[in-house]
Amino acid sequence: MSPNRSALPNASALLILTPHASGALPPGVLRAMLGADAFDTDRREALLRRVFLEGDPYTDLIYNVPGASHLSAPWSRFAADLNRERGDTSDNGVLKLFDFDKKALYPAGFAFSPEAREQRLQAVWDTFEAAVSAALPGKRLMIVGHSMAPYGPALGPDTGTPRPGITLMVGLPKLPSFPAARVSELKTAAEHAFADVLNGEPFTRVAVNDPWADDSLSVRHSEASGVPAFGIEVNAGLYLTPKGEARPGQLARLNAAFETFAASALALLP
Repeated sequence: MSPNRSALPNASALLILTPHASGALPPGVLRAMLGADAFDTDRREALLRRVFLEGDPYTDLIYNVPGASHLSAPWSRFAADLNRERGDTSDNGVLKLFDFDKKALYPAGFAFSPEAREQRLQAVWDTFEAAVSAALPGKRLMIVGHSMAPYGPALGPDTGTPRPGITLMVGLPKLPSFPAARVSELKTAAEHAFADVLNGEPFTRVAVNDPWADDSLSVRHSEASGVPAFGIEVNAGLYLTPKGEARPGQLARLNAAFETFAASALALLP
């Protein structure tokens, strides 16, 4: 597909979020994690590479649709996880002390004071939350784009389990973020759109609510605004090598497939 392709019909009605694409950390967070080593180029770059690959690398490219509105978080999920509830203090909550392999992000003994926690949330979480709320009026659909590790990591609900190629997160039955009557059609649309990308790969299944049933940003903002929303996860094994390098051509193929899928998802809504 040409990089100069025209916008989808009605693309302006679509808001796409990529909350975990960034591998950047604010200077204060870098210093909290590394101490004096924040000034050591090799150690600093190693940490930034680590948090980039444990985020959702390249999802800002995979989920880019001409003509749609986009919000991509400027900071890594390890500064603050925007797809968690503000008060989530669990190990995998909004302010994480460990990465997904359960390796410490901060020096031994580190803990957030209530003041430091609130300051971080105001600077990172609250800012993005306000931007999403401001961007939603007039939209017909919001899609939250993620990637997931090929197999469940140590810090996760499915440790060691092979994951689907594509997962759609539409919310729990009691609190759906996308119309329940159209979920089957949404899954079929994903199967058709991503068929060529998934063919021949080890991760071929398109799943709904597996391994996660809901996407926090989708549920939170759909409930508040009434705009249908869902999260989508693409298996990182479809586009990254085991060393974390982008496989040739795969980002473009996934982007083209997502654009087709996004058009179908919009068409399912009034």
